[in-house]
Amino acid sequence: MIPVMLMGTLVYGIKYTIPEYICTFLVAGGVSAFALAKTSSKTISKLAHPNAPLGYSLCFLNLAFDGFTNATQDSITSRYPKTSAWEIMLGMNLWGSIYNLVYMFGWAHATGFEAVRFCQEHPEAAWDILMYCLCGAVGQNFIFLTISRFGSLANTTITTTRKFISIVVSSLLSGNPLSAKQWGSVVMVFSGLSYQIYLKWRRMRSKHKKVT
Repeated sequence: MIPVMLMGTLVYGIKYTIPEYICTFLVAGGVSAFALAKTSSKTISKLAHPNAPLGYSLCFLNLAFDGFTNATQDSITSRYPKTSAWEIMLGMNLWGSIYNLVYMFGWAHATGFEAVRFCQEHPEAAWDILMYCLCGAVGQNFIFLTISRFGSLANTTITTTRKFISIVVSSLLSGNPLSAKQWGSVVMVFSGLSYQIYLKWRRMRSKHKKVT
């Protein structure tokens, strides 16, 4: 969420309101605090070759590119209002497919040939991959519809919240009690979400009053 807002502001000059920044920092800060509180020395000790600088660098690059992608999608939607969600989806997947084809089959010993041989030897795996791709394609419809109608910030809020809730639920179901810091993080996240819902409700109410 924060990378989306930063890239949108720095690259495309998108302006966000102070309440939007507050909501974002509450949700993102709560998720980050929860993740940091959840990471224990036991988890780190299980890693074969722990390399924190490399891990943080890769995470930073991932967030930066993700933020740039979402900000670009917002820019395309605002500059070309007639562009549909499926046109954006087609463009993203078309170029992604081209890049992946070049990477997987661009030279003699590329990994794509090994993947094809594996699927030929294990047809059940090929079927699972096909089903996975179909499910991903169906899910992308909802993602791009959300981006085109409500913006990338709303989409990242939904996906971040979904991941956070799944982590909390899995922790509770697996019998791992949450610490006081983690419960505080949960309160932060849902406070940010509640505030965001309230702001949208107030905005819709003011629009309704203007119409009537």
